[in-house]
Amino acid sequence: MYPTKEAALTLLKEAVTHNPGPWEAHSLCVAHCAEAIAARSGLNADKAYVLGLLHDIGRRFGVFHLRHVYEGYKYMTLLGYDEVAKICLTHSFAEGHGIDDYVGNHDLDEDETANLLNKLSEVKFDDYDKLIHLCDACGTATGVAHLEDRMGDVKARYGDYPVAKWNYNFELKGYFEMKMGMDLYEAVGMDTYRPAYS
Repeated sequence: MYPTKEAALTLLKEAVTHNPGPWEAHSLCVAHCAEAIAARSGLNADKAYVLGLLHDIGRRFGVFHLRHVYEGYKYMTLLGYDEVAKICLTHSFAEGHGIDDYVGNHDLDEDETANLLNKLSEVKFDDYDKLIHLCDACGTATGVAHLEDRMGDVKARYGDYPVAKWNYNFELKGYFEMKMGMDLYEAVGMDTYRPAYS
């Protein structure tokens, strides 16, 4: 279950009043990319947009690292949006990779970490999880970036970017380009799209 596009935009705008920042424009960019790719890949474009828009909704609760994954999962579960909750949980973890692949601080306590890992172990990744991974890896607050530039920026800010996760994102690029029959950056309008703050 997931909200309509209109309801999802309302949730994002409300969330940003609690914790303003560039994550709003980043979320809009990820949503744009997800919608564009889904429309060319046989996926539900509206659903993809909503999942992209709300993947970082846990940032509503503060300036967090790993905790934003956990808080987003809990919040969307509370609202009954299970499919969004799943994306909140999975978007920071490549399929088959563990929590050590998370780039950023581990700001959960021991019990919260155990709970997150337990929930993650129950998840079966699908094309929507993969889609949001890819879009999160190229969507920025100022527009679409080349994967290597976006991941390089993350590496510069945090001091590391796991090689396996780097390679996985390029595998996803190839996977969706094959499904679309076109270049990723062309599909998402890299040269023309710019997210707009509300």
